[in-house]
Amino acid sequence: MRQAGTGTGGAAVAVVVPVAVPLLLLLLLARSPPAAAGDSQKSDARLVSEQFSQAPQKLAFYSWYGSARLFHFRVPPDTVLLRWLLQVSRGSGPTCTNVEITVYFRYGAPPVINPLGTSFPDNTSVQPSFFLKMLHSNASINISHPAPGDWFVAAHLPPSSHKIEVKGFVPTCAYIFQPDMLVVRVVEVSILEPDVPLPQTLLSHPSYLKVFVPEYTQELRLELQGCASNGSLGCPVRLTVGSATLPGNFQKVLTCSGPTQACHLLLPSPPWDRWLQVTAKSLAGPRVSVAFSAVAALTACRPWSVNFQHLLQSSPNQSSNASTGLLPPTPSYQDLDRTGRVGGGSFCLRSFPVLREDVDVVSVRFQPLDRVSVLVQSDMPSVMRLNLNTGMDSGGSLTISMRVNKTAIANTSVVACVTAASPLLSFNASLSCTTAFFQGHPLSLSASSPTANLIIPYPETDNWYLSLQLMCPERPEECEQALVLVETTLNLVPCLNDCGPYGQCLLLRRHGYLYAGCSCKAGWRGWSCTDNSTAQTAAQQKAAALLLTLSNLVFLAPIAISVHRSLLVEASVYAYTMFFSTPGEAVLCILNYDTLQYCDFLGSGVSIWVTVLCMARLKAALKYVLFLLGALVFAMSLQLDRRAAWNTMGPCLFAIVVMVTMWVYRCGRRRHCYPPSWQRWVFYLLPGISMAAVAITIYTSMMTSDNYYYTHSIWHMLLAGSAAFLLPPREQHTKPWACSQKLTCHYEICKNHRDELYTVT
Repeated sequence: MRQAGTGTGGAAVAVVVPVAVPLLLLLLLARSPPAAAGDSQKSDARLVSEQFSQAPQKLAFYSWYGSARLFHFRVPPDTVLLRWLLQVSRGSGPTCTNVEITVYFRYGAPPVINPLGTSFPDNTSVQPSFFLKMLHSNASINISHPAPGDWFVAAHLPPSSHKIEVKGFVPTCAYIFQPDMLVVRVVEVSILEPDVPLPQTLLSHPSYLKVFVPEYTQELRLELQGCASNGSLGCPVRLTVGSATLPGNFQKVLTCSGPTQACHLLLPSPPWDRWLQVTAKSLAGPRVSVAFSAVAALTACRPWSVNFQHLLQSSPNQSSNASTGLLPPTPSYQDLDRTGRVGGGSFCLRSFPVLREDVDVVSVRFQPLDRVSVLVQSDMPSVMRLNLNTGMDSGGSLTISMRVNKTAIANTSVVACVTAASPLLSFNASLSCTTAFFQGHPLSLSASSPTANLIIPYPETDNWYLSLQLMCPERPEECEQALVLVETTLNLVPCLNDCGPYGQCLLLRRHGYLYAGCSCKAGWRGWSCTDNSTAQTAAQQKAAALLLTLSNLVFLAPIAISVHRSLLVEASVYAYTMFFSTPGEAVLCILNYDTLQYCDFLGSGVSIWVTVLCMARLKAALKYVLFLLGALVFAMSLQLDRRAAWNTMGPCLFAIVVMVTMWVYRCGRRRHCYPPSWQRWVFYLLPGISMAAVAITIYTSMMTSDNYYYTHSIWHMLLAGSAAFLLPPREQHTKPWACSQKLTCHYEICKNHRDELYTVT
């Protein structure tokens, strides 16, 4: 087994050599949990182990995102160790060989994967996924101090060979994948209150702390004071702040190994409104005591926000005036001077309330409350919060579009940063767009580039923030009084542009979790079906559609023969098959593709059914009863699974048994081979049977997604040709085109073939 993917920093992630899963369970549950502060000879009673599991799923060869099997776990708070046990079982048939299985891991949202190496749409920000490839049946992966919340595991087999296999006809191998999640969490954690020293004593085991970061926190400062090791100066302590996430890990590590008694860690823009994990570990010897006091200091950020009371009391005309970009004259703005201070305190951001409008499943529209544009200045960032923490928002794509008037930013520029958990509050010339634990997505607007777009597939479950600020790199004095209005369009959509004209947006489900993916056609590929490297041209699509459609005209031969021999039911079935045979996964369809495909399968099966039963020469009443029952059975079986081979082959084999039985019965009764004419065997039956055998061979073993248009067209022609050859001759006393004579309204002389009597009716 080998590991591939993004690094996670330090030793947060470790891949373990595959061993038996029961042995791993015993080792994890039987071993002493990670010890904390206290005696090294005693286990820490504050740590408990828990296990979570999900039902196994059958893996599939990868062709699009729906081929990957997704597993959704939820890690409890205060978890210090996360271990995934990955188990794969396979069948025992001859086709079951060692296959490389790719497993992806991600925190907060399903992993964005690209096994086929296709291109993403323009302006799409994609982080590389952390993954590993399994060459053995079992493996495990450890993550120290994982982030609490949603974790996702996705697995799939290698890319598919594009061969169209008939289900149940060709032997296949089943690969079953099941991940189990084992966690070790702390049930007693020391709470670090702001500005209150918390004494700690370490021996050889870590101490677990946590501090709550409220909303609108600008900066967090962690400091170790009065640190001493066995009474001497020095502070051999490693402080790990934050939780590990995948694919990226932005944990901060503070090592206090110098002779000073105090060291500190400064975290700008820490995650808001959540507990922050802090782990202190001694770097001294196993029996050396280290004492210190931990202090957390928070710097509050005062938001300059729109007054909600003003919004509720304003009339529609006032709201319309506010949408022009002028700030509403609320009391909160009246005391604001040019330095951005009010009542002795300073503002650090301009907050614009955002309305969240749920449109559909994984479909949300965000817009500022009483304005179309967002006011941007240079003194402080303008911030919009996008609420994507419902737990059902990570299965779509977050799209952000910004536009500004060119004349408004002639000598200036607007910089923006999209982050999760907390906004970026301090823009600089480097535009790093990085908060304490998150690497954001930078954007910029200028006179040369007045628009900016960003697409984030599968955004993490969290509060997202869009921060904007005006900057003047050449003339800073011009920004002091400048004011720019930026139009924003913020949406969460299941699929970008609904997968375009060459794709279909499908909603996938894993238990109660919903996520969307694009299924492409006509050779288009990619996350949103925008990769045209293997796409068919418009001429190729028309040629394929015409080839598949015109090949159906061969059914005119069995239709004409059926009408000539007064086989009207058979003729109607052939006409149905000719009309509804679909042009594969082409774009040009007269009806919904799923409906056309179902009718195609139904028409093909019933055509074979009526042809074989017609060859059996049954009595009219029995034949038509079997015709109707067979059509109903085909409709039911194809509704269950239209791609299963025996759903079609089963009724057809039954019809062949009926035909052979009737032929053997006639042979025994007449003491002569049936059909009696050798010309019938040589010129009709043998060619028809040969064409049917070739058609079945092509249908079951030669079709691929690349040659589908040709092989399926040949299948159409062979199926229609075999029906034309195999249809029995007309009855001895039936005249050609006799059906046309039955449509007249005059008196007819009817012949009784049994008594040879003539009557006038």
